[in-house]
Parts: sequence; C-alpha cells; structure tokens
Amino acid sequence: MMIVAVINTKGGSGKTTLATHLAAHFARRGLRCGLADLDPQESASGWLSRRPYTLPAIDAVDLENGRSPKGLDRLVVDAPAALKRKAVAEVVETADVLVIPVLPSVFDEDGTARFLKHLETMKTVRKGKRDICFVANRVRTRTRAAERLEAFLTGLSYPVMARLRDTQAYANLAVDGGSLFDSPLSRLEDYRVEWRPLLDYLDNCAP
Repeated sequence: MMIVAVINTKGGSGKTTLATHLAAHFARRGLRCGLADLDPQESASGWLSRRPYTLPAIDAVDLENGRSPKGLDRLVVDAPAALKRKAVAEVVETADVLVIPVLPSVFDEDGTARFLKHLETMKTVRKGKRDICFVANRVRTRTRAAERLEAFLTGLSYPVMARLRDTQAYANLAVDGGSLFDSPLSRLEDYRVEWRPLLDYLDNCAP
C-alpha cells in the first residue's frame, strides 16, 4: 500500500480538494483506495458520505482509532492545518509521499516556508526517504500573485507537480461527492489535464 499525505500547516490551502480528487482518481483507476480525514472539520468525510454508490467506491479510514481496511492499494490522508510538531512527525513517518498545496498569497508562501523548514528538521526528510512535491493551487493566471508564487516555488528544492487554476468546478462537484475525474463533461477536460503531471509523479512513486 502506498500512503499519500496531503499536508500543509497553513490553513485554507485546499488540502481537502486535493485529497478527495486523488482518492477519486485512484478509485477510478480500479485501485482500492482509502481516504483518512484527520481534520476536525471532517470536510473530506462529509464529501465521502455524499458520494453516490454509482461512482467508484472509496473506503473511509479511521486512523485515530487504528482501524484501517485490509487490502488497500492506496491510502490518501487529508491532514489538518495547525498540526503540532509531534502530529506532523507522525504523518511524515507513515506516509510514502507528501503533497504540499500552496496558494498564491504572501501569507501562504510565508506559512509554507515555515512548514518546510520544520519538515527538513526530520530525519526521514533530511535523508531523502520521503517523496515530496508541491502543488500551486487556485492559481489565477497572468496575475501578480501568480507570478510571485511561481518565483517562490522556483526557489524550492522540491518539484512542483501541478498548477491548478481557480475554478468553481471543484466546489460544484464536491456538493454531490464528485470530482473532476468522475465527471463526463468535456468542458472540464482542460482542468483534468492540469492534474496529469502530479498523477504521473505519484505513479512513479508507487512501490
């Protein structure tokens, strides 16, 4: 089983959207996927409860109580913001891949820089035993904020595997427990294409 943790201690970076979409993608590929919601707001759990049975199934995983379905191919963890140092270490220790979303905002960039500095104090990260990638999230192209975010990401030591545009499609699909990968609408194809580098990256990380 490969564990993908979507994590950033800066709140509001879009972790739940990334986590639910990754879980939906894995399920759509025919992999048995679990989704663990560690956020007290339980947004990912709510999304999963609204997901219709006609869509590829995703298992709800309760990591806090130690209950995890056997036989999973992928487990996606939606980590909450403001994790304490011990909790961050626990997530990093169990995950194979860390996906870090960041928004085009100076506050998000500063918060992400502090989070990354903390990550790099951990032995498993320092020794390169965890795959780490970034996702530029809710980007509005041709704006100063997008340009500043690109400059910030360019200075990092880790790859940026997706640049996802800001669109209401994510919120609209989440209402019914869906994702871009569940929708047949051709007008959403350009948004799905933006995910491809990240999905390929995760496939390459898979054991």
